[in-house]
Amino acid sequence: MMEEKSSEETALNVMKGIESKHDGMTYVAPKKFRKKQKQQIDIRQLASEVREGKRTSLSKAITLIESSNAEHKVLAQNLLQELLPYTGNSVRIGITGVPGAGKSTFIEAFGTMLCNMGKKVAVLAIDPSSTISGGSVLGDKTRMENLSRHENAFVRPSPSAGTLGGVHKKTRETMLLCEAAGYEVILIETVGVGQSETYVRGMVDFFLLLVLTGAGDELQGMKKGIMELADGIVVHKADGDNVEKAKNTVREYQKILHFLQPSTPGWQSKALAVSSYEKTGLEDVWEMICSFEKQMKDSGYWYTRRQEQTSDWFHSMIYDHLIDSFFGKKENKDLVKQLEEKILQGKLTVTQGIQELFKDYDS
Repeated sequence: MMEEKSSEETALNVMKGIESKHDGMTYVAPKKFRKKQKQQIDIRQLASEVREGKRTSLSKAITLIESSNAEHKVLAQNLLQELLPYTGNSVRIGITGVPGAGKSTFIEAFGTMLCNMGKKVAVLAIDPSSTISGGSVLGDKTRMENLSRHENAFVRPSPSAGTLGGVHKKTRETMLLCEAAGYEVILIETVGVGQSETYVRGMVDFFLLLVLTGAGDELQGMKKGIMELADGIVVHKADGDNVEKAKNTVREYQKILHFLQPSTPGWQSKALAVSSYEKTGLEDVWEMICSFEKQMKDSGYWYTRRQEQTSDWFHSMIYDHLIDSFFGKKENKDLVKQLEEKILQGKLTVTQGIQELFKDYDS
């Protein structure tokens, strides 16, 4: 039997969420005062639901992967271990482009076409995080409204959180989850063109660069290194008055690509004109990617690149872990701040500051 409590004890217990009895009456705390029961995550059940293709479960799994909670990190790795045997069966496509090139518009049109062909398509849209607040727009589901509603599509926006290359730290692991869920084509939309796009190149099979019509002005600002990363170039918005200009731009890029070092050994990168608005050229892009896949698998390079991706992932995780573990200690943060002040005051050179910071690690 429940022990009778005094009125004061009863009131206190109710506030704590403990059921109590007073004057023959049983008192239960209102919902808002009740202690929330810690939800246990059944990893095997979640893994099974992901493999069944349940979107809500896939979203839950990705949220778990992206969590910075220490307990969640352990659970996330257990989940990946469960799903690892069912990964690797997709075509991973990275999509980048100059500002205004229409990456999201292209992805919606291209992804919808693939979905209508019966393909299961996952879109990992990386939104730029604010360098001031760390906030992110996360608007890709609204910009890809039609695609996100398609039964064969899964659209997941994630903040870049300042990560090198414009991709979320957990993008690689998210790709594996999507593959385990049966998605055959993974499209990764990056923040945009920059010197760190090699990071994206290192995690996809095919790298697609979107550009606008008018190669003359465009090429002045286009870095040679970015073009050398591309397996294919889409001259976008090739519609209306731009059709002829787009064809000329394609010819210009074809000439340039002929003289550049290929991104993938044994593959000659190509340029194609596409209009997402008029839905023209999209099938040509898919045909190019399928031709690439067949050629690379026949040569064995497809699997070599996958091995290289895993190796690169391992090394990048080492650097991430070192940085997180270093700045995770308050004493290190405090020391960095102290040394920074001395450097700004001219009492130490930057090199001396680094030597002081790592003297215990180097000894």
